[in-house]
Amino acid sequence: MAHLAVVAVGADRPGIVAAVTGVLVESGCNLEDTSMTLLGGHFAMMLVVAAPLELTPEQLEEALGDVAADLGLVVAVRPIGEEAAAGFEGTRWGVSVYGADRPGIVHRVTSLLASRSVNIVDLSTRVIGDPERPVYAMLLEVVLPDGLDPGLLERELAGLRDELGVECHMHRVDTDIL
Repeated sequence: MAHLAVVAVGADRPGIVAAVTGVLVESGCNLEDTSMTLLGGHFAMMLVVAAPLELTPEQLEEALGDVAADLGLVVAVRPIGEEAAAGFEGTRWGVSVYGADRPGIVHRVTSLLASRSVNIVDLSTRVIGDPERPVYAMLLEVVLPDGLDPGLLERELAGLRDELGVECHMHRVDTDIL
């Protein structure tokens, strides 16, 4: 089996997942890893599929063409190498960031994490709360490299409070639910 990345984005509506996965099944593909979410009124799918060796990315993208046209989706299919990283050694932590919305929050927090060789494995953001007083929320799942003191990192993140006007907190993630 070959591994392919399938990305599809379009205005949210019922039936997108059923239609796309129907084409994948008909093409002999099996979902291995997926992330699907609503972003600004658009439904976004990122899928890693195991595909028959004879199925090229171009053929699968063409097979998805009718569904894409019917549902107004932008679809891209690309091969991904078998050498994909198995993961980083370290411990999993959750990081939450809440505060007044402003440009640069994601960049500043993720730059701090990158400077400490912290690997981000999941990141979600939303503007929540009352429209008169919106709150920017960012939730991350990260892998701290062995030897990095979580307390030090939490203090460095807390140091962003005055600079960015946000609160940052960390908690250990003990189980991999999904």
